[in-house]
Parts: sequence; structure tokens; C-alpha cells
Amino acid sequence: MNAQTATSIPAYAAPTAGAPLERTTIPRRPVGEHDVLVEIKYTGICHTDIARARYGLGATFPMVPGHEIAGVVTAVGPGVTEYRPGDRVGVGCMVDSCRRCDNCRDGYQQFCVNGAVETYGSTGRDGEPTYGGYSTHIVVDQDFVLRIPDGIPLDEAAPLLCAGVTLYSPLTHWKAGPGKKVAIVGLGGLGHMGVKIAHALGAEVTVLSRTLNKKDDAERLGADHFHATSDPATFTQLAGTFDLIVNTVSAELDLDAYLSLLGRDGTLVNLGVPPGPSSLNMFSLIGGRKTLTGSLIGGIAETRDMLDFCAAHGLGSDVEVISGERINEAYERVLAADVRYRFVIDASTIPAA
Repeated sequence: MNAQTATSIPAYAAPTAGAPLERTTIPRRPVGEHDVLVEIKYTGICHTDIARARYGLGATFPMVPGHEIAGVVTAVGPGVTEYRPGDRVGVGCMVDSCRRCDNCRDGYQQFCVNGAVETYGSTGRDGEPTYGGYSTHIVVDQDFVLRIPDGIPLDEAAPLLCAGVTLYSPLTHWKAGPGKKVAIVGLGGLGHMGVKIAHALGAEVTVLSRTLNKKDDAERLGADHFHATSDPATFTQLAGTFDLIVNTVSAELDLDAYLSLLGRDGTLVNLGVPPGPSSLNMFSLIGGRKTLTGSLIGGIAETRDMLDFCAAHGLGSDVEVISGERINEAYERVLAADVRYRFVIDASTIPAA
């Protein structure tokens, strides 16, 4: 790719909401003063990619999904000080923000009051649509590029840019660690990273899943306990047990039942978004001074911390690497919960349209 001029590159895109992804070409802007050109090596398939490709969710089309990007720097602008060609880097869910609001200045770009610019399906500050990582190259401002430590293989690192930080952020914010009992609801692309990170932080980790099918996997990943939520006895047996519950699933939960699992001053953090409104009995919070809250990915500094933490503890995502031509098949398998635990696209298999 020519770093000096706008260039068309190969990609996979959803032409309209609900349509299968197909090969295409997309424009990438020339490398500007503070830009980094990344040759993409691997891109994770996030459940959000599927939801947006299938249902739109405010995205613009044609849409090139992908916000779990790992690759290598091939060119930098003259004002770039942090990176040079050959560096191993990643790009997550954001490629820009206003940088002026209190949230941005405090390092919480994901909560930018003027709206963070998402890696795909969004509109950049230049008025042009953003295209994601189901492609061979991407140009990103250096402030939204993350260095990937050498200890993490690039294919295992890609999902950390979304799934990893999405779990690291609430687990560290609510102080999971030695002496704390933490439950992870759901053992999928998000949940399996929650188990790994919570275990590495030193917490006592329990997985709550509908069935016992993944019990062996959970223990391999670092869980101390595993319980099936389809068994009503689980909620009786574990009542008042946990300091922190992190819910990674998007299905509607019985919030009163899950809040009953918290001890005094315990917190239930929601990462998944159910399709409709949720309700609860307020006494589920009042009785025990409990907290019901949510969390959204993580800021840039927090994501850097997460990558360093994962490298220090030998953590990466459990991945199945696929070729670009298998993306639509992978979408169906994700919806059928037939992946352990993250599909990752080998960008070298994305041919020109």
C-alpha cells in the first residue's frame, strides 16, 4: 500500500444490513502527520460485528466490520513519535475521540461526551466513513494505536483489543483480586477472558453457565468452581456468596435472582445488552447495599495496561484462525455457540475483489 496517497485495499464488507459479507475494495486515506499505517495480520470476530452486520444498529453501509485488529506497522507520518515500521501493534474499538471533554482528558475515550469515532460503521472527523479490520491495512492516528508486547502471539492478541479490555476494565475497577469471590456469567468470547484475567488477578473464580457442558474448559482456564444456572438449586446454594459478578451474556437475566448471589456491598456488572428493557425489585438492591452497574470496553491507557498485564501473565485469547472466505460460516457458528472461544481472520487470506 502506498503510504503517501489514498489507496484502495481488499476487504470483506456487508453491502446492506442482513446481507452476507462479500469481497470488495475500500479506500484508505494517505498517512497523515500523526498517522500509523498498519498491515493487518489478524482480526477477531466479535459478536458486535455480527449484530451490526445483521441488524444495522446505526451503522453505515457498506460496512467493513472488525475492531479486534493485530498487525505490524509499515509506515508512519512525520509527526509520529511512538511507533516505527516493524512494530507489533493493535487497534481496538475506537480510532478517535474529541480529546477535549473531561472523559477524554481523564483517559476514558470510550465515554467521550461528543461521541468516540468507532473503528467501523462510524463517521470520522474528516466526514468519511470508517472501515474496520476485515481488510488488509488500516490507517490510524498514533494516539489510538496500541503496542502489542512480544510475549503475546498476534492471533491470540487480536481479541484482547475488545474482549480482553472489556473484562479487564470492570475486574480491575471493582478490584477483583486476592480474597475476592468473583463470578463470570457465560463462558464465551468475553467470558473465557474474564476467567483468565480474574484468575491472574488472584480472585477466587466461579463460572455461571446454563449447563455444565463447559465445566472442564472453565477449570482449564482458571476457574475454581462451575455451576449451572438452569438448576434452581444453584441460586439457593450460592446465595450471598460473591463480591463481584460480571455478566457477559446478552440474554435477558432474572436480575433479582443474580443480585441474590451477591454479599453485602456486592456489585453486578453488565457487559451484555439484552434486546429489551430489564426490570428488578428494588429491594434486591436495598437489602445488602448492592450495586447494579455496567461497563463499556476501556480507555486507551487502560487497554495498554491490559496488554502488559496479559503479557506478564502469559494470557491470550483461545482462538480458531479462519480464512476470509469462511467469515459467513463463522458468523453462523458464533450464533450457534460453536466456537471456543474466538474466531480470528487471517488477513493474508483476504484477496482483491
